[in-house]
Amino acid sequence: MLNSDHDLTRRMQRDIDDSYDEELELELDDSDLDPETLLPAHARTPQERADRQTYFRELFRLQAELVKLQDWVVHTGHKVVILFEGRDAAGKGGVIKRIAQRLNPRVCRVVALPAPNDRERTQWYFQRYVSHLPAAGEIVLFDRSWYNRAGVERVMGFCTDAQYEEFFQTVPEFECMLVKSGIQLIKYWFSISDEEQNARFLSRIHDPLKQWKLSPMDLESRRRWEEYTKAKEIMLERTHIDDAKWWVVQGVDKKKARLNCIHHLLQQIPYTEVERPVITLPEREYHEDYMRRPVPNEIIVPEIY
Repeated sequence: MLNSDHDLTRRMQRDIDDSYDEELELELDDSDLDPETLLPAHARTPQERADRQTYFRELFRLQAELVKLQDWVVHTGHKVVILFEGRDAAGKGGVIKRIAQRLNPRVCRVVALPAPNDRERTQWYFQRYVSHLPAAGEIVLFDRSWYNRAGVERVMGFCTDAQYEEFFQTVPEFECMLVKSGIQLIKYWFSISDEEQNARFLSRIHDPLKQWKLSPMDLESRRRWEEYTKAKEIMLERTHIDDAKWWVVQGVDKKKARLNCIHHLLQQIPYTEVERPVITLPEREYHEDYMRRPVPNEIIVPEIY
């Protein structure tokens, strides 16, 4: 019995360790890790090590709060929509990944829509977004949103001047309707510098694991930096309303941006910790007439590792 309990403890600890390893895997997205130290190759100073420890400690703490927020949203039937906008490579996907990572995908959904097809281009502009809005007890994270019209569509000439102006006339009404229907709407713009975007694009070009992130549209957006800046300034000025304010996240430092955004998000929703019922694992039933059938060898995945 003692050995059995010890084995169970080891298995549980291994499962916990695996969950922490997921965070280290995510860090591979940001820098090359030294396999000996699990630290970036350049992180050799005591301050760099301390900063990394602080980042992970705060990330885990904030993610624990997100789980409490999720429980409260389900318990109260609250409805939340969070928009993430910003330039290409600004870090939107990274923070979305960290927010959703430990949450139930049936409660917290990520919506990243492709360019509209021929049929969608003939619909009411907001129509394809409406079908993704939350029901009671749901959180929806939009990785880009209806603000495509104020950004990429404007800069790349995918909409007419009339459509562009109509968007600014109708988007405040649309968002006010969402809020009046009981949806809490939170809008984030991730801001990075010209130099930082250039560095991130070059990193993607030279990293085979990241090249898929660069589309021809991304490369063209780099050339039109100033046009995107003007479009962003107009967008923030004309759509920052009381019912749906914009919040700007300083994104040059990816790790700080993630922590700051999650911390701010938690402050926007009046959640409280929901008491969970005590869970008791039921005893497994055994039946004398049950015999587990062997799995045919030909369908077993080879154990290479």
